[in-house]
Order: sequence, then structure tokens, then C-alpha cells
Amino acid sequence: MKPNPVAENVLGTMGTICWTGQLIPQVWKIFREKKTDGLSPWLMLIWGTSSAFLGVYAILQHLNIPLQVQPQLFGFLALTNWGQCLYYSPSRQNKKRMTVLLIVGTMILVGALEVLLVFVSRPAYKRGITAPAQLFGVLSVVGIGSGLLPQYWEIYKRKEVKGISYLFLSVDMLGGLLNDLSLVFAKEFDGLAAASYTLVIVMNSVVLISAAILNPRARRRRAMAGTAEDTEATNANIITEPSTLPSLLTSPSSTLEAENQGSNAEKGIEEKKADEMSMRRVVASKPLTMEVEKGNSKESLTSKLPLDTASVEIREKAVEGGEKEKRSIDLEKGPN
Repeated sequence: MKPNPVAENVLGTMGTICWTGQLIPQVWKIFREKKTDGLSPWLMLIWGTSSAFLGVYAILQHLNIPLQVQPQLFGFLALTNWGQCLYYSPSRQNKKRMTVLLIVGTMILVGALEVLLVFVSRPAYKRGITAPAQLFGVLSVVGIGSGLLPQYWEIYKRKEVKGISYLFLSVDMLGGLLNDLSLVFAKEFDGLAAASYTLVIVMNSVVLISAAILNPRARRRRAMAGTAEDTEATNANIITEPSTLPSLLTSPSSTLEAENQGSNAEKGIEEKKADEMSMRRVVASKPLTMEVEKGNSKESLTSKLPLDTASVEIREKAVEGGEKEKRSIDLEKGPN
């Protein structure tokens, strides 16, 4: 195809914007949720370090400016994601200061490595020795491609795609496509650079396809597991609930026996009351004779009326000095 510098730079700029902004949704997702479950930190670390080799290759090959800037921004955001994986890791909650220093130190180290490789390789490249540049290109392709292997392992373990922003994957694929088109309009088509961009498209597609297949299955498994847990909890409550256990174990005969016991208890109370009343009647049927003091004389008072027809009031009063007790009987009915 005929070279077109304008199309090359426009497409390269668009691809750079996509590859620069691709990781922003992932950064925001982690920041909002404060967790990185399902996202492999090795993915971001490998991508971050591989960007240094891609940057060296792009600079030595004199690719268009957007494609030279793109690896730097991509590496920075990838290492930022890697740093988030460390920062929000439960095992490093008490080492946040050391984690921040580790993240910043790694970024500086990767940047310094890229600058060093550029200055070391450029004199040889100018003399026509392109082997170092080709080596860095191959390393970038291998690194970007192998970076997704730990993520594939996470997907295999969890049987679902979790922790990855689908917007990030989509923008990443779009950026790779635009970068490939940018190379098509260049004076010389760069196969290694195109391979790295195409590999990103293919491997990201695998993640999206896996999400489309595995995630619905995972949701169904969780729904079935939740239903099973609810059923087990209900059965456990039925078996262990004290109030419901007797009702489940009680047979008709035992129910009748319980009712008979209750009625027998009531009959016993009624019989006891009847016995007390009969005893009172027996005692009341006997004549009652009491001595009553009137001045210096004593008189005997006898009542032949049944006591259950008379109102009897007996009062006891202790006399000071140890005197004997006095009792009074007030009969409201009957002769004195």
C-alpha cells in the first residue's frame, strides 16, 4: 500500500490514545472497589516491564511519534495497576508505606532501564547493527503475549472472568487495531511491532470469549448453591427448633395421653377442693363450745348451728407479760 504519513500519524495518535486510556477504566474500577480479586498482578507487572523493551524498539526503529510515546504511557498505567494489586492486598495492609515505595521504585527502575538500553543500543544501530533492536522487539512481543498467561490461570482456577474491566479489554483491542493500521500506512511495514499489537487483540479476545461462556455458568452455580444452602438451613431449623420438635414427634396416641394427663390434673384439683369442703362441713356439724370471760365470771357459749352458715371471726391478741390468749367468737346468726 502506498505510504500515507497523514494516515499513519492520525491512526497512530488514535491508537496511542486508546492504549493510553485503556487502563484508566481498570485503575478506576480498582480504586472504587478497593479490591483486585480475580486480577493477576503478574499480568500488570509483565506488561509494565515489557513496555520498556517496546519503547526501546519503537525509538530505535524511528516509528511515528505517537507509537514512540505509547509504550511509556502504557507501561506507567500497567505498573499503576500492579501497584494497586499490592496496595489493596490483604497481606500488605500494615505495609502500605513500603508498598508505595516499592511501586515508585519499580517505575523509576523500569524507566531507567529503557533509557539505558536506548543509549547503549543507538550507536550500534546507527552503524547498521540492528540485532539489538530486533531482540528488544521480540522481547516486547513475548512479554506482552505471556503477560496474559497468569490471567488465564486465574480464569481457570475461578472458572469465571473476574476483576477485569471489559471496557479496558475493548479499548485495548481497539488501540491494537488502530496501531496495526498505522503501520500499514508507514513507509516500511514493521512486522514485530504489528505482531505485538495483533497478539494483544487475539489474547484479549480469548478473555472476552471466556467471560461470555464461563460467567453465566458461574452465576448459575452460585444461584444453585444459594438455593441448596437455603434448603439446608430450613431443614436444620426444622430439626433443631425446640418448639417444633415435639409437634413433629408427637403421635395421635401421645397427644391423647397428654390431654388425659391434663384432665386428670384438673380432676385432682377439683377433688382436693371437694375434700376440703367436706372436712369443713364435718367439723362445722359438731357443737362449738367456747369459754367467754365477763368480768370476774366465766360463761360457756355453745353454738349448735353449722359453722358454714355462720360468720366466725377469731382474733388472737398476745397479752403483755406472758398473759394467756383471749379469743372472741362473733356469731352473726344463731342463738347466743
